[in-house]
Amino acid sequence: MTEDPFVTHRGLLFTVAYEMLGSAADAEDVLQESWLRWAEVDRAQVRDSRAYLVRTVTRQALNRLRTLSRSREEYVGEWLPEPLLTSPDVAEDIELAENISIAMLTVLETLGPTERAVFVLREVFEMPYDEIAGAVGKSAATVRQIARRAREHVAARRPRVPVSRSEQQAVVERFLAALRTGQLQDLLDVMAPDVVLIADDGGLAGAAPAPIHGAELVAKMLARPDRVVSAVWLNGAPAGRIESDGRMAAVSLVVENGKVTRIHAMANPRKLTRLGEPAELAR
Repeated sequence: MTEDPFVTHRGLLFTVAYEMLGSAADAEDVLQESWLRWAEVDRAQVRDSRAYLVRTVTRQALNRLRTLSRSREEYVGEWLPEPLLTSPDVAEDIELAENISIAMLTVLETLGPTERAVFVLREVFEMPYDEIAGAVGKSAATVRQIARRAREHVAARRPRVPVSRSEQQAVVERFLAALRTGQLQDLLDVMAPDVVLIADDGGLAGAAPAPIHGAELVAKMLARPDRVVSAVWLNGAPAGRIESDGRMAAVSLVVENGKVTRIHAMANPRKLTRLGEPAELAR
C-alpha cells in the first residue's frame, strides 16, 4: 500500500505553516484542519497532491494568521517566534536554515498575511507564481507585484552581513561560555556595542517588557553565575538553552563581524514545549 500523500509531505506542510505563523502549535492546528479537508477530497480528481496540499495548508494558515495578527497586538511585552529544536543537519540546507531562523521569522512578522504567504511560497519553497496565485486567491500578475514588494521589505530588515556556519558557531560558543562564567567583561568582549536584547515571556517569567539596547546594559542583565547554560540547535542554527530558578529560556543570536548584535530570548513557557525532540522540517 502506498503512503498517503499527506503523510509523505507532512514535513513540508508543517514547514510551510510554521514559516507563515511563527508558531509550531498553530502550525500543528493548521495541519489538523488541512487533514480533515484532505480526508474529504476525491483523490482521483487531484493531479498534483503536493501542490494541492500546500495550497490547502496555505489557505488555512492565512485564515489563522489573520486571526493571530489581532491577538498578537494584545500580547504582553515583545512577541518572538516559537523556537524549534532542530538537528545540525538542517543547517546543511543553508537557504532553509536562513529562512526558518528566529531572526528571519521576526522580520516576517512585519509583513501582512498575504505578503508573508507569497514571500514564503516563492522565496523559500520556490513555487511558481500561478500556483501561489491559486493558494492566496490573487492573479499571477498581482502575486508577482506582492512578491517584489515583500522581497524588498525583507531585504531592508534582514541581517546584511552573511556569516559562515563556522563563524556563527564560534561566536555562539564564546557567548555561552561567557554566560556560564557570569563575568561582565567576557560578555562585553563578545557583544557589539549597540547589541539589542529582545525577550519574550508573554508576561509570565519576569522578562524585560521592552528591548534593551547597548552592551553595558545587556551585559549587566545577563551577568549572573547561577545559570545552567547548554548549547542546542534551534531553527537551523547553534543557540543556547538557559535554566535558572526553575525557569528556562531559549536564546538565539544574530552575529555580524564576529560579534553578537542581537539576542532573542524566548522565555514564555508556552513556547518552550517542543525542545524535547528535533522538529521534522522539509522543503
